Amino acid sequence: MRHSTIRQLEVFEAIARLNSFTRAAEELFLTQPTVSMQIKKLTDDIGLPLFEQVGKKIYLTDAGKELYQTCQGIFEHFSRFEMAVSNMKGLKSGKLRLAVVTTAKYFTPRLLGTFCQQYPGIDVSLKVTNRERVLERLTGNQDDLFILGQVPESIDAVSEVFLDNPLVVLAAADHPLADQKNISIDRICEESFIMREPGSGTRMATERFFNDHNKKLKVRMELGSNEAIKQALVGRLGIAVLSRHTLALDGPMGQLAELDVEGFPIERHWYFAYPSGKQLSVVAQAFLEYLRHADDFLEDLSCRHAISGHCPLLKNG
Repeated sequence: MRHSTIRQLEVFEAIARLNSFTRAAEELFLTQPTVSMQIKKLTDDIGLPLFEQVGKKIYLTDAGKELYQTCQGIFEHFSRFEMAVSNMKGLKSGKLRLAVVTTAKYFTPRLLGTFCQQYPGIDVSLKVTNRERVLERLTGNQDDLFILGQVPESIDAVSEVFLDNPLVVLAAADHPLADQKNISIDRICEESFIMREPGSGTRMATERFFNDHNKKLKVRMELGSNEAIKQALVGRLGIAVLSRHTLALDGPMGQLAELDVEGFPIERHWYFAYPSGKQLSVVAQAFLEYLRHADDFLEDLSCRHAISGHCPLLKNG
């Protein structure tokens, strides 16, 4: 066991936590053959199998369960050591680990840019993934701070609103409804909708809005990314409800219109969160305070145009 490396333990921990060699490889930015090789070396060193496969699922053996608990303790000690060193150095250096949902990628890098200009010695790790995996990482205390829509009550975490996240109805700029005012909910429900995948915070908020009005949407297509949805809109495949933040960066210039629909925008918010009882490092505390003033920092960035509704991507911005 003494010949095992930290990297091998990281690979094992990821597989055990995610119950998947493939997802562990994706999370660690490794190939599956590399992951398999690391586990084989670790298994040979221990002398006992760590996983067993039943059908298509993998399970921890008794030795695997013991090692998983050991890994959690080891990585927790490393995290405390890193935090202690970071606190000793203050904000001259240190590491900030963030996990954000995909829609937050439209403003988080810009916030990080101005933060890192103030503290150039900070090393940032940014994980962008879907809501389900962000919640997994939050539950597993894998990062310093998490940015997402509202945290489920079932998760024991501290969370706080730091930015508005209005959801709007978008369509192609030449859509027949693009120039109409105060479009009724009944009328918009006649259109075909392009939706995010099940589990998406945007989708859940959209479905909740129309359910509250006793309306059923005609879902024409489900797509796993905002970029794909925007391209589908330009292709006149339907309309969609997305965050205004998705218009902040790249996109089909001037080819989208925000429709004036009754009850929209849906007022949602962005939250930062971290596990209850977690002791934040000096760097994480500084970024948390920074997020509390995110609206002021974004005011001088180009994405502010999208947030206020004056986005160059919109026909009638």
